[in-house]
Amino acid sequence: MSMISELQELGADVNDAMQRFMNNASLYERMLKKLPATVKDKPVMEFIESGDIKTAIENAHTLKGVMGNLSVSPLYKAYTDIVNLLREDKPEEAKSILEGCLPVQEQVMTCIEKYN
Repeated sequence: MSMISELQELGADVNDAMQRFMNNASLYERMLKKLPATVKDKPVMEFIESGDIKTAIENAHTLKGVMGNLSVSPLYKAYTDIVNLLREDKPEEAKSILEGCLPVQEQVMTCIEKYN
């Protein structure tokens, strides 16, 4: 099994990604391998919990964009909702969605790191 097929099982829209990356699987994989560092550099939960909503929004927005570009659909949808809720001043609802998506995010990161 490949990293791409494993990610597809975790909900990534690989067909969409392949179109975006002009069917260049190695380019897609290279971009995916950068994802764990981005996730580590852009924490969201700690900023929600500390009340720094501005930074939480910025980090969630960055992750939303990266997940969208890489077609990691479940995380893209979660971060879209998180950004919207934070902008609507609903940090508890955003935190709840984040808590729900973190196990999926962890599975995706574990899958990618296995191939690094």
